[in-house]
Amino acid sequence: MKSYEVNFDGLVGPTHNYGGLSYGNVASQSNSQQSSNPKEAALQGLAKMKALMDMGFQQGVLAPQERPDVAALRRLGFAGSDAQVIQQAAKEAMPLLVASCSASSMWVANAATVSPSADTADGRVHFTAANLNCKYHRSIEHPTTSRVLGAMFADQKHFAHHAALPAVAQFGDEGAANHTRFCKAYGEAGVEFFVFGRSAFDTRYPAPQKYPARQTLEASRAVARLHGLKEEGVVYAQQNPSVIDQGVFHNDVIAVGNGEVLFYHEDAFLETDKMLAELSSKLAKVGGKFQSVCVPRSAVTVDDAVRSYLFNSQLLSRADGSMLLIVPEECRSNERVWQYLQGLAGSGGVIREVKVFDLKQSMQNGGGPACLRLRVALNETELAAVNPGVIMTAPLYESLTQWVERHYRDRMTENDLADPQLLLECRAALDELTQILKLGAVYPFQIN
Repeated sequence: MKSYEVNFDGLVGPTHNYGGLSYGNVASQSNSQQSSNPKEAALQGLAKMKALMDMGFQQGVLAPQERPDVAALRRLGFAGSDAQVIQQAAKEAMPLLVASCSASSMWVANAATVSPSADTADGRVHFTAANLNCKYHRSIEHPTTSRVLGAMFADQKHFAHHAALPAVAQFGDEGAANHTRFCKAYGEAGVEFFVFGRSAFDTRYPAPQKYPARQTLEASRAVARLHGLKEEGVVYAQQNPSVIDQGVFHNDVIAVGNGEVLFYHEDAFLETDKMLAELSSKLAKVGGKFQSVCVPRSAVTVDDAVRSYLFNSQLLSRADGSMLLIVPEECRSNERVWQYLQGLAGSGGVIREVKVFDLKQSMQNGGGPACLRLRVALNETELAAVNPGVIMTAPLYESLTQWVERHYRDRMTENDLADPQLLLECRAALDELTQILKLGAVYPFQIN
């Protein structure tokens, strides 16, 4: 039976704005308060989805959240009609309104952790929605995320869904941004690689001093238990605290893996040699041959990696066994990074080609190609059981492009977020989107 890695990209929401909400994310903070362009952002994301589909990769779409989140504002004490809630929040607590309008759900690498059926005890694909407990504007996402994933992967014969972990700091869970899977083939048993920034209970593990470590070891272990993963099929690694303090807020900002290959920066991890040996040993036991591609700090500094998002790239397997690296335009703009990439593609190694995409709107808010996609390994039977409305096709691309053109604004500032009309525009857009993607009622305004 054939198997595939399907990339489900997050569709950028209508309230895409530069709120600077993510402390520890250099790009997010440095572009705070600039004017954004939601329409351009959504079209840039759709163009990437279509390009990968045209290259022969399986591609899907993950819907955005309802924003502004009026229900969240009501839980914080704002009252009255929806318009009054928004106006009161704008007057009394603008940062809370900005947080309730965040379009950060576009970065669906944080939506959930996914374990393929070949790895799990019950032979189903398992999903655990991330609690994203470190940041308020993201912590409000998981209820809708769970409903959307449930509508996409509804067949309980093939798919199992778990609620987010307890919403406390000890179980901070950032989803697939700190999770990678290595395997010989997507349909065969593999090794799941969980990267954590700190331990909540074990003081032997160091922690960063400047920025928060968002993923805990305890959260990673809990997800592995929920998914029924065997100890011999799991490797836990600690992210280097010093790189977190340099703006590497998730592992996917400093490393990316696919198939049998890990592409990573020299300073990404603690006890790197021990971790690589464990990955190699465990992958060998399921028939794989682990390969690591280390980018030395002498060629690319951590600062270069953060500013260019070199590692927040997509590493894709091609039919001939070689790999393609999808990077943002910012990599070409960084002389050292671009020089390294040209040498990498021409070295005869496993990564043979580099393709550049313009994702400026997402990048300025702190998310690159890897942030925008959730990877789900599926065999043919499981792929056939996925809601077909969310699988990218040429007609769906046209429909979504026209939908964006009809509903999205081309300029968004903080003042625009206080416009009660924006909520009505977003709800009209999302109501139509659920029909296009055949999701049913997944948004609070559709349910309540």
